[in-house]
Amino acid sequence: MTDAAIPEIDVDELAKRQGDGSVVLDVRQPDEYAEAHVPGAVLIPLDELASRQDEIPDGRPLLVICATGLRSARAVEALRAAGYDAANVVGGTQAWIEADFPIESAG
Repeated sequence: MTDAAIPEIDVDELAKRQGDGSVVLDVRQPDEYAEAHVPGAVLIPLDELASRQDEIPDGRPLLVICATGLRSARAVEALRAAGYDAANVVGGTQAWIEADFPIESAG
């Protein structure tokens, strides 16, 4: 699959789609997530995605985010191959923070 085949949205579109039934899926590591994440994001690290697939909400669009968009692009590729409706958030959490959207942290 080429990068062009991976659906992408930017953080402005993510902000618009919050609350529309889509699931924000964060594929970073727990320490990154604890530091700052999109409010309501579900954490399933990329390296645990296959083993935790039963935790992924089915039938709802997945908006997949990481730090900058690289890991989430890999996750979207795998999720789409498994039949999920998934899109990559370009720029990731870094772009979300730079755009001054609200964040949550565990610390």
